[in-house]
Amino acid sequence: MPNTSILRIDDVSKSFKGLHALDDINFCVEKAEILGIIGPNGAGKTTLFNLISGFTPVDRGKILFEGKNLATLKPHQISKLGIARTFQIVKPMKNLNVLENVMMGPLAHDFSLQDAKAEALEVLELLGIPDKKYSLAEHLTLPEKKRLEVARALATNPRILLLDEVMAGLRPNEVDHMVSILKKINEKRGLTILMIEHAMRAVMASCHRIVVLNYGKKIAEDTPKAITQHPEVIRSYLGQDPC
Repeated sequence: MPNTSILRIDDVSKSFKGLHALDDINFCVEKAEILGIIGPNGAGKTTLFNLISGFTPVDRGKILFEGKNLATLKPHQISKLGIARTFQIVKPMKNLNVLENVMMGPLAHDFSLQDAKAEALEVLELLGIPDKKYSLAEHLTLPEKKRLEVARALATNPRILLLDEVMAGLRPNEVDHMVSILKKINEKRGLTILMIEHAMRAVMASCHRIVVLNYGKKIAEDTPKAITQHPEVIRSYLGQDPC
């Protein structure tokens, strides 16, 4: 069978002052897959995103994007290869309007002004906020700011989108809306999505597979249904005794 993996995490480890944030992590992400990363606070989830996106150097192991090792690359180089990410705390350029915020991504990737605007308008349509294009970013509601954060990353036309808790702080109906948006993006663009999320409602509804981290170690990797029945995941994260 042909290898359809777009991203491989091979024996990746990272320590901070002797504390193992990640310890020999291994998994693959398939093309056009939505893969969830879950686990308790301090499990190493955001550290993993920082390693993939180049904001933190890898201590040991390889991160291979379409066969290319990302370990020696800077964040802007990784971004131009086709990996975009969001951050837990949304920080739009508040003095710019929504359209200008989204255009910044494609302009940084050498799009012409005309093409950057066209891409930004298409992305705002996908995210369901085209009517906000001339609103100042600081005037958006939290759900709208979350969608703007996704739009800014998506407008760089990535191959992989890394989403760091884009559902945090949203009401259940807002979570459902964001899930439908992400599934539409995945299906329409064939985009690979790697998402860190605590909202199990979102994870169960959107992810094809889930990787579970706990204290820097991978303790499970399986389908959403299988993960909810995994004894160690239940003990360490879901908060119930499997017995």
